[in-house]
Amino acid sequence: MSQEIILNGIRSNDTPTLGNYIGSIIPVIKLQNQYVDKYQFNLFIPDILSFTTPINHQDLYLNTVQNLKYYVAAGIDINYDNIFIYRQSYIPALSELAVIFCNFTGFGEMSRMTQFKDKSLGKEKESISVGLFTYPILMAADILLYGASYIPVGEDQKQHLEFTRDIAMRINNRFNTDLLKVPHEWQDQVKFAGHQSGLRIKSLKNPDKKMSKSNFKDDPNGTILLIDEPDEAYKKVMTATTDSIGVINYNPVNQPGITNLMNILANLVDEPIEKVITIWQGQKNYSKFKTAVADEVRIFLENYQKALNNIDESDLMRKIESSEYLLRDVATQKLYKIQQIIGLRP
Repeated sequence: MSQEIILNGIRSNDTPTLGNYIGSIIPVIKLQNQYVDKYQFNLFIPDILSFTTPINHQDLYLNTVQNLKYYVAAGIDINYDNIFIYRQSYIPALSELAVIFCNFTGFGEMSRMTQFKDKSLGKEKESISVGLFTYPILMAADILLYGASYIPVGEDQKQHLEFTRDIAMRINNRFNTDLLKVPHEWQDQVKFAGHQSGLRIKSLKNPDKKMSKSNFKDDPNGTILLIDEPDEAYKKVMTATTDSIGVINYNPVNQPGITNLMNILANLVDEPIEKVITIWQGQKNYSKFKTAVADEVRIFLENYQKALNNIDESDLMRKIESSEYLLRDVATQKLYKIQQIIGLRP
C-alpha cells in the first residue's frame, strides 16, 4: 500500500439522492477511470457518523451494505486490488484516534464550524448530539489514519478539510514528526477531482437549498432518490421551480432553479457545463428545457437501477470483508505509532 490514497465516503442513513450521485459518486468514478493504476482508493461507509442525525437504528446495518452497492452500480470495479471498500465501524483504531484528536482540538475551533451551526440552528441544546459537534474530528481521523492525499468532497466540507490539515500539522509540529500526512489543500483537491468547485445539486422545489436525503420527508417533490420510479422522477423535474424571467441563463443568483437543472443535465450527459450553456442559453421555452432534463433523469434511473439490481451481494461482501481485514492491520499499526509519539506506548 505504497500508492497515494484517494478517500471518499457516503453516509449509510437513508437512500442517496441524485445530488449525492452527482456531487460525491460521479467524481470518484471519474477518478477511478483515470487513476486506478496510479492511486489506492479507500471507499467507505461512515456508519458511525450516521448517528449525528436521526436515523432508524434497526435499518442501519442493512443500509450500510446497501449504500455500498450504489458505488458499484455507478461503476466502481471491485475486482481491482487497489480499491478497498469498507465500513467505518469495522476499523476499531479509527474511534480511538478520534478520541486522541479530541484532546488536541479546541472547543472554540469546533464551535466555529459552519455546518454544525447550520444544523443546530433553532434546536434545543439538549437535542444536539456531541457527535454532531465533533463530526469534523472523526472525519479527520478517517483521512489521517490512512494518510489520504485526496478527498473529493463538496464545498460544505471545505472547512472540515481545512481542520484536518490543521490538526495534522499541529500534532506533527508539537511532536517533531511527519507521521501524519497532510492532505492537499482545497484548491488542489478541486483541481485534481476535475469537477466544479462547490457544485451542490439543489432541491427542485427550493433551489436555494441543497438536495438532501435527510430532508426527503419535508421535501419529497424536490428530492430525487436513486431508487425513485423513473416516471415519478420525470414528473418531479417537470414541476421543478424555475422563475418568471422567461429566458434560460446560467445564473445561480437570479435563476437558481434553471441553473440547477443545467448542472443536472450536464452531469447526466457527461458534458462540460459550458457546452450545455452554449446549447440552451438565451432560449425561452422552459417546458422544452425541462423535458430534456427530465428525459435524461428518467433514462439515467432506468439504467442505474438495472445495474443496482444485478449486483451479486455475495461478491460484494467478500470484497468488503477482505478490504476490512487488510485495512484493520494498516490502521492498527498507524495508531500504535501515534500512541508512541504522544506517550501512550513505549
